[in-house]
Amino acid sequence: MPHARIRPRLKSSMQSGRAQESAWILEYEPREPQRPDPLTGWAGSGDTRAQVRIGFPTLDAAKVYAEKHGLTYHVSAEGGPRSLKLQAYADNFRGPDLVL
Repeated sequence: MPHARIRPRLKSSMQSGRAQESAWILEYEPREPQRPDPLTGWAGSGDTRAQVRIGFPTLDAAKVYAEKHGLTYHVSAEGGPRSLKLQAYADNFRGPDLVL
């Protein structure tokens, strides 16, 4: 029986907005380990399910999909909401020995 991982969608380093912060991703767990290709040295395997990522608007929708298709799954709550640290440009140059 295929096993899947459900995790929240993480922002890329190039994304500054808060769009799709509540989205969830379903990924299949790999069935076989990756091995280096003898010619190029790149890591790969014959498991094509590792390339599949399905997006869902809510966690419940992802769970319903997994149960409907007979997938065992676990929810990984890595990441989570980040807090914004506000600081001034001058704070970059503040050190322990400098008192402003």
